[in-house]
Amino acid sequence: MTSHEHYRYLASKVRADVLRMVHSGGASHVGTCLSIADILAVLYGGVLRVSAVNPDVPDRDRFILSKGHGCAALYAVLAAQGFFSGEWLGEFYRDGGKLFGHATHCGVPGVEFSTGSLGHGLSVGCGMALAAKRDGLSYNVFVLLSDGECNEGATWEAALFASHHALSNLTAIVDYNRMQALGNVAEILELEPFSSKWTSFGWEVLEADGHDVVALEKALSQTPRNKPVCLVAHTVKGKGVSFMEDSLLWHYRSPNKEELAQALAELETPE
Repeated sequence: MTSHEHYRYLASKVRADVLRMVHSGGASHVGTCLSIADILAVLYGGVLRVSAVNPDVPDRDRFILSKGHGCAALYAVLAAQGFFSGEWLGEFYRDGGKLFGHATHCGVPGVEFSTGSLGHGLSVGCGMALAAKRDGLSYNVFVLLSDGECNEGATWEAALFASHHALSNLTAIVDYNRMQALGNVAEILELEPFSSKWTSFGWEVLEADGHDVVALEKALSQTPRNKPVCLVAHTVKGKGVSFMEDSLLWHYRSPNKEELAQALAELETPE
């Protein structure tokens, strides 16, 4: 299996596990999880320098899921990569379970920071990236944001901070599916010209199809630079399941038994 085939396999597995987790736990946010599956597959399948055997090694790369409501996808990829048992996924969103409905680092190997309140992940990533530079460590920091949380002023304060401190070891990835909780991004608060905004804040800006693993790998692979990078990943909310794609309904709804079976059949899911 080539690296690109592995990414696609891993993304499909993540999507399938997410569907099962959300259905079993009666949870939500399945659409946002499906939109970031390919990004997570490329990061954890090849780009990130992390170790499931020693997840706390000081010089590891850091990943922060700022859009913490997409945590089912993060848990799924971590389990697939051996950070913890796949049996834990059955505890998602259940009373007393290890895996909460928003990303938690408490007792969950591989999760760097608990998130859920939007707009704060990039600030934390800035702190980690600055600490690495001051401590002489070589790790890189990746922060995955939603497009909707780019409505938050704290995101742009962090963008200014990163540029000012030339945080060349920091990459922001925006899941630009153009939908948020209550409607289309353009209707709630228009972000365009989006890439130009990041450029004007002093960032190097890349754009890629957020479901093209070849393009994602190229964009996310580190190259020497002197400024932070923002990857605008153009994605489809609910990607991979026809009746969930571009549907706001699946931001909060959980699939029933019949919908789960149909979705898994469409994915041709791996075991």
